[in-house]
Amino acid sequence: MKLDIFAHVMPRKWEEALEKRFGRKFITVHAPALTDMEQRFRIMDEYKPLRQVVTIPGPPVAEVAGPEESPELARLSNDILAEMVDASPDYFAGGVANLPLNNMDATLKETDRAIKELGFKGVLIHTPSNGKPLDLPEFMPLYDKMAEYDLPIWIHPRRGAIPDYEGEDKSMYWVFSVWGWPYETTLAMTRLVFSGIFDRHPNLKFITHHAGAMVPFFEKRIYSQYEHCRVSDLHQYGHLAGPPLDYFPKFYCDTAINGSTPGLMCAYQFYGADHLLFGTDAPMDAENGHMSLRETIRSIEEMDIPDADRQKIYEGNARRLLHLSP
Repeated sequence: MKLDIFAHVMPRKWEEALEKRFGRKFITVHAPALTDMEQRFRIMDEYKPLRQVVTIPGPPVAEVAGPEESPELARLSNDILAEMVDASPDYFAGGVANLPLNNMDATLKETDRAIKELGFKGVLIHTPSNGKPLDLPEFMPLYDKMAEYDLPIWIHPRRGAIPDYEGEDKSMYWVFSVWGWPYETTLAMTRLVFSGIFDRHPNLKFITHHAGAMVPFFEKRIYSQYEHCRVSDLHQYGHLAGPPLDYFPKFYCDTAINGSTPGLMCAYQFYGADHLLFGTDAPMDAENGHMSLRETIRSIEEMDIPDADRQKIYEGNARRLLHLSP
């Protein structure tokens, strides 16, 4: 069994509800299998045995509605997602909850409802969250609650086509997505490390996208730069119990880097076999999900690792983190 822990769906009911309320579509990329489950299941059948833990890619409800409206939208999206997951247990292993993060009281209530009543396996937060960094004190009650549940928090990066240079009106050549999204993940991870959240909750589980972003490749730079800051008396991490680099491997990451075996080996060597999980980003590719699934599986098969570790990546780690029965 392969358990894909970072796949996306856009339930048709949710898409229609958003379009009715806001008068426009929010997903414009070519990915029919986001909404068409018949297409999606035909594609998944080519890679059996396969089940997915699914997230709704956007929009974050806190970015399209104020704190009075966002709780209603979050509940609606989660109800629709739960209905979809429950209707197709052979294809979906679980759902991940949307949250109204501009209303923390409502966020905590919806977290409880999504996990206890809907059976969701964790919660999704975007970075930045409505323009805010994830290490702000206002988000700490959510992290406290998820530590109590011992369930993961999925982190998904977002970055609009903001200009990369002064004098331009937008980001050129899709730079905001190709490079901006991994940067946003890396930025969020760094801010969370320096917030001290892992000293507060050593076993808190964050699942990061795209193989842990820039962190594994720049492992030695992380050590060198912060050590240089320390000896120059420029560091800002005296409040941490250990060196900054000790905290980054506490994150979990997926395999969604579009089929790069060397990239996966880099993530494997940094995070370890227990923190790397099969995730594809399907169906967000030029082949409506075929490419993400095919190339991710190929790249994992080509990793020079023990079969026991490959089984952890494909299935074992997800079962452990999400408390899924065999």
